[in-house]
Amino acid sequence: MLIQRATLLDGRTADIRVEEHIVDVAERLKPRRGEAAYDAAGGAVVPGLHDHHVHLRSAAAAQDSIRVGPAEVRDRDDLARLLAATPVGADGWIRAVGYHESVAGPLDRASLDAISPPVPVRIQHRSGVLWTLNSAGLARVGLADHPDGRLASADHSWSNLLPRNETGLADLGRRLAGYGVTGLTDAPPDLAADDVAALRGALPQRVHHLAPGKRILHDTDLDLDELTAWIAARHAEDVPVAVHCVTAAQLVVTLAALQAAGRHPRDRIEHAAVVPDAGVADLTGLTVVTQPNFVAERGDQYLVDVPAAEHHELWRLASLLRASVPVALSTDLPFGHEDPWRALRAAVTRVTAGGVALGAPEAVTARDALRMFCGRAQDPARPREVAVGEPGDLCVLSVPPDEALDALDSAMVAATVIAGRVVFERG
Repeated sequence: MLIQRATLLDGRTADIRVEEHIVDVAERLKPRRGEAAYDAAGGAVVPGLHDHHVHLRSAAAAQDSIRVGPAEVRDRDDLARLLAATPVGADGWIRAVGYHESVAGPLDRASLDAISPPVPVRIQHRSGVLWTLNSAGLARVGLADHPDGRLASADHSWSNLLPRNETGLADLGRRLAGYGVTGLTDAPPDLAADDVAALRGALPQRVHHLAPGKRILHDTDLDLDELTAWIAARHAEDVPVAVHCVTAAQLVVTLAALQAAGRHPRDRIEHAAVVPDAGVADLTGLTVVTQPNFVAERGDQYLVDVPAAEHHELWRLASLLRASVPVALSTDLPFGHEDPWRALRAAVTRVTAGGVALGAPEAVTARDALRMFCGRAQDPARPREVAVGEPGDLCVLSVPPDEALDALDSAMVAATVIAGRVVFERG
């Protein structure tokens, strides 16, 4: 296809011929016989956004789940009323997501039994790493004698017994195309070959997977020697690792394990939600994939839970860039909002939903933020360009570059092109 009258981020106007890759960029290109043409009408054309850390099956399932986070539920009684009013799904479960202890305290089997209907109920913590099941739910997955009903999301010994919701993937892909998203990196730690094939066939986006090098850590069972051995084994297979680090303890142990095992040039730190001052320099040479959207989405709770002296350690950006740490951005869908433009605005403003600046010195420019959403699947911190030879994945905006960088709004997305084919066009 041919995109005409585009404005590139550097201010140049150009026509862009796109196939599987970009084959020509020039001030004026003559349409070929039978070639589809799209008039950008002076709007900015940028590389399609790549969301570098998502959970696709969880996102599809979340569409049929109720949200029970602080924004939706005020207290224990409110949670009980919501669960009682929720119809049982076609799979026989009530599935809830987004829970935080500020709603009704820590959940376990007994506390959930006291407020849930006598049907299988499972509630996921907003971190994504933990589910709490009531007694009916535990019986359904063969764990009737489980002591507390708190089960790790990554533990497939129980989660593989649950029915999967694949029907929501196509809807998810269409919505993401409307945001200009052309690529996704799926972050579950364990995916079989048939899972990978199914996910790639269900969405229009290009899908990359972190497995088998993804590892989720829990503060309750951090084991430096075991993690070091696991990293060394992955590296021996020439597989880079991507380690989930949402606490300072997880980051410290991971950095120590990488120092002992040695590093692969494509090793990643996922989230880096908390980076103590002493840890910034130690991240040099590792790619950090982080989610500034949580400043906006969870920042008001951080103001309550995190001492003020540590606020600057949360969801760092500017200090990492100054230390020459490669950084890429993602939403952590569905644990963060699926719209990457919200994450872009949060990276620039660092403002919570309540209007409070959180870690303002960590703000970056809109141009830098956008580039951190335009990286390559295998090299997230190296942005793609609108240039010959680059993938034919583009986002056409309805406004010129300066206006787009000022607004950072998904409503500007006029069309999305993947491999030279329009997969979204705003009516």
